[in-house]
Amino acid sequence: MLVSLKWLSQYVDIEGLAPEELAEKITRSGIEVDAVIDRAQGMTNIVVGHVVSKEKHPEADKLNVCQVDVGEESLQQIVCGAPNVDAGQKVIVARPGAKLPGGIKIKKAKLRGQESNGMICSLQELGIEGRLVPKAYAEGIYVLPEDSVPGTDALELLGLRDTVLELGLTPNRSDALSMLGVAYEVAAILSTEVKLPEINYTASAEKAQDKLSLRVEDTAVNPLYAAKVVKNVKVAESPLWLQHYLMAAGVRPHNNVVDITNYILMEYGQPLHAFDYDSLGTGEIVTRHAAEGEKITTLDDQERTLQAHNFVITNGKEPVAVAGVMGGANSEVSDETTTVVIESAYFAGQSVRRTSKDLGLRSDSSARFEKGVDPNRVIPAAERAAQLLSELAGGEVLEGTVLVDELDKTPARVVVSPDFINTRLGMKISLEDMLSILERLQFEVEAANGLLIIDVPTRRQDIKIEEDIVEEIARLFGYDEIPTTLPESGEQVGGLTAYQEKRRIVRNVMEGAGLFQAVTYSLTSAAASQKYALKAEETTKLLMPMSEERSILRQSLIPHLVEAAAYNVARQIDSVALYEIGSVFLGQTAEGLPFEEEHLSLVLTGKWTDNAWQGEKKQVDFFVAKGIVEAVFAKLGLTERVSYVKASVDGLHPGRTAHVLLDGGVVGLIGQLHPAEQKQAGVKETYVAELDLLSILNASTEELVYTPVPRFPAMTRDIALELDRTTTAGEIAEIIKGAGTKLLKDVKVFDVYEGEKMAPGKKSVAFSLTYFDPERTLTDEEVVAAHNKVLKALEAAGAEIR
Repeated sequence: MLVSLKWLSQYVDIEGLAPEELAEKITRSGIEVDAVIDRAQGMTNIVVGHVVSKEKHPEADKLNVCQVDVGEESLQQIVCGAPNVDAGQKVIVARPGAKLPGGIKIKKAKLRGQESNGMICSLQELGIEGRLVPKAYAEGIYVLPEDSVPGTDALELLGLRDTVLELGLTPNRSDALSMLGVAYEVAAILSTEVKLPEINYTASAEKAQDKLSLRVEDTAVNPLYAAKVVKNVKVAESPLWLQHYLMAAGVRPHNNVVDITNYILMEYGQPLHAFDYDSLGTGEIVTRHAAEGEKITTLDDQERTLQAHNFVITNGKEPVAVAGVMGGANSEVSDETTTVVIESAYFAGQSVRRTSKDLGLRSDSSARFEKGVDPNRVIPAAERAAQLLSELAGGEVLEGTVLVDELDKTPARVVVSPDFINTRLGMKISLEDMLSILERLQFEVEAANGLLIIDVPTRRQDIKIEEDIVEEIARLFGYDEIPTTLPESGEQVGGLTAYQEKRRIVRNVMEGAGLFQAVTYSLTSAAASQKYALKAEETTKLLMPMSEERSILRQSLIPHLVEAAAYNVARQIDSVALYEIGSVFLGQTAEGLPFEEEHLSLVLTGKWTDNAWQGEKKQVDFFVAKGIVEAVFAKLGLTERVSYVKASVDGLHPGRTAHVLLDGGVVGLIGQLHPAEQKQAGVKETYVAELDLLSILNASTEELVYTPVPRFPAMTRDIALELDRTTTAGEIAEIIKGAGTKLLKDVKVFDVYEGEKMAPGKKSVAFSLTYFDPERTLTDEEVVAAHNKVLKALEAAGAEIR
């Protein structure tokens, strides 16, 4: 919303208040001022000129040599290239020494041998956007009214000695989409009064009802329709003050009739439309739903096809306007128009929004209807338009208003206690201050039985509940006045929960390992909803999904991470390492809601190491993924309680997949995507992992105890075992750990061999065993005794020592 302070001053006293100071007060009260715009833009020495004569430039066909009266003793010669310059015109002249927007300075010059003492200006050269300049002057200079006095300040005449505030309105503050709405806001801030326009005119003896009939077929969509009839209208240019108020508000002037409707749109916030009475042809207005496939050509000369739920204004036969959105070209006011029908109506915002969206057509009118107009301004806006048509277009207003009115204009009532307000704000505002603020807002209020009974004006349709009143009190009392206090927590100190701390540890591990965090959709398709799920529970489906691809809540993070990896690979990023911490949704809680369980998932593809200058390259493999998972458990202090077992999971490689066990229960999986899945996704060898973070982070851990650096040496023994190919190294490692005495501190696999020297169906696995006692140096005999126990356990398990 663009607010001209010169225009605003007609309704509220802001004299003596600097624009920047007013902008600061408005911003602090809750409506942000995005910009303070000086329309003069530092321009100087811009005056009114009178073109006394015009002659063709002897050396240039497109230039004219003009003798211009600028209020001095002698005429000034100015060379001008505008196609519409002519003798007798009053024009805008930038004198030598003048400054124009963009840092342009005007100097005396010679153009093709002819002296030029200044420049005759267009509005664009004064910094006015081309889209706001009247079409008649879009390609040339601007012509001032004949009564303009040469030598006087052109900027003052054009209304450019003005400041415009650009308001960044939130959707709930539709009341401030009008000058009167802003005036009420400023008056409340400054504790002053609002001066409403005085509406008075002399109506003719002829009655509007004799000239026009009206029928509304659906009062739910159109509960109020008012029409004024004005005859003997003379369509012409608007007065200069009206044109420049509109341009300051970002509206292009057209003619006096259209400009009056736009002026009242900006003044009252009430959309109006002017019909050419003779073009209606029937003397009748009927508002109704459109017929399916019915067509109308709107004012932008576009033919539009309507649907049955679109609402239209008709002449009883065909549409002449799309209700609340835009008028039709078949009833447009033209230079030949003599009788005008002014429409002021209330249309349901939902209907206007749907129609606007259907047609891909938004307008200032539709924006206001969608957000809600003041029902008590509909008829006054029509009367104001009739007054201005009488004053500015010489119109004769017919007596009465053609009216259908079934609109409820009852103000909303909100009852709230002062204690409720103070409790919500955490401060103590006196009852007198509350009453003062509400009276400044011009809310009718009564204090009774410890309550405030408030009748909210219909212009403030955003005020519905107690909390809305709290907000109004707070913003006008001053957000800066709300005291800052620390929470009264007693002995408690704020901080992260143990779960939150562990989650941060996990995130740090992931990012320390070089993975990037991803955030993917919680909604997925039916086919992917349970893919790779650690627990397959009942799925949760949306009642009204936007698409089948986003219709069910996920039970695994992996599918969308694979999609993210594939997206990157398709764009020539061949090495991808992503992780996500997010919720999966499993079954239902006792309250009927899906149970959320936080998971950690990762996806790896491409190179893990690529140091070209060292000739070092390493592709991602199963053990890279497993190493990252192991790092998580190591940081959480759970390594000793975690094991890995071979697993079979649909969509993962049958020989490179493992379940992760914590205290014997499955809490995750690691694996390579099945080759078929990789091909479908368009990726090469890709590894994934997923962990049930909720279970892992809630697992109890013992307090971390640090041990000193060993003073005594450890001793190692290596064993090479011949095993069946189906026997996993993990199974053998568990046997070794179980048989080892307290001296056995570590077991590691360091070699696996399945070559030609092995018997069919056999493999060789080599382990390194570490023996250590922190209190003394072990003897060879002690290590041999402990190691023999391990060898016997392995032989009993069927392992052959090589």
